[in-house]
Amino acid sequence: MQLTGIHHLTAISAKPRQNLAFYTGQLGMRLVKKTVNQDDVSAYHLFYADGRANPGTDLTFFDFPAAPEQRGTNSISRTGLRVAGEESLGYWRDRLKQAGGPTGEIVEVDGRLTLPFEDGEGQRLVLVDDGGAGSASPWEKSPVPSEHQIRGLGPIVLDVHDLARTSMLLTAVMNMRHVRDYAAPDAPAQVQVFAMGEGGPAAELHVVEQKNSPPARQGAGGVHHVAFRTPDEEQYHAWTRRLSELGIPNSGEIDRFYFRSLYFREPNGILFEIATDGPGFATDEPMETLGEKLALPPFLEPRRAEIEAGLKPIG
Repeated sequence: MQLTGIHHLTAISAKPRQNLAFYTGQLGMRLVKKTVNQDDVSAYHLFYADGRANPGTDLTFFDFPAAPEQRGTNSISRTGLRVAGEESLGYWRDRLKQAGGPTGEIVEVDGRLTLPFEDGEGQRLVLVDDGGAGSASPWEKSPVPSEHQIRGLGPIVLDVHDLARTSMLLTAVMNMRHVRDYAAPDAPAQVQVFAMGEGGPAAELHVVEQKNSPPARQGAGGVHHVAFRTPDEEQYHAWTRRLSELGIPNSGEIDRFYFRSLYFREPNGILFEIATDGPGFATDEPMETLGEKLALPPFLEPRRAEIEAGLKPIG
């Protein structure tokens, strides 16, 4: 029973209009689903992905009118986005610096070329050269040339107070492998790398122990949770049984319509999710027009008029 990689990452934005403009206009990602937070229908849930809305490419945002995140430990501190090659990183460095946002320089980290940057709310991101490995599904309407487009999620970086407890959960419960460690210029300790499935940048967690930092306080510009891929419902049910048998508190199985979810917290309090690859975002919309209208799962459709009245237009 193996998780196969990162499924999606969900962050928080207090400025959904600017968020939409940045991730589709500046980063050239495709808005593949404009829906609502199923637990709070007053908030948008925006999903950005590649041209075919493939699992493992989704960077999503809850529209919460929250104060900015207070950075600290026990949080997801940086989100990797994969691109193919040094030439692409040069393209992105120039594009991001021309736009004026916080952008670093191309540096090698853990044997890969990387480019750190932030969005307008301080969301910490990093472009990672994945060497062009695996398939890609560019979006033909993206303002970014197909060869430079973001190919999917890359390594996700976690800061934790107690590394040993997180490591135990990742390896003994979630069947990840500790594959290496490395020194990072902004990390107080060696970064520990845990891999899933076949490994590689689309299937890694990078974990840093931060014993001397205060706990983060979640808010706009921060991350809400990270989700991991399970290929089918059979394995999804097996993960539910495994967590319950081991006495790990969890949400129980939740049908999100576009995928099935199972939530739990790692020992330092970071929210994890296991999510199925299907049914997918084209379940209720044609692939050609994903994200163009407000989509609601069937159990919310009877409330459409009420829900739409409570949302501000974002374009």
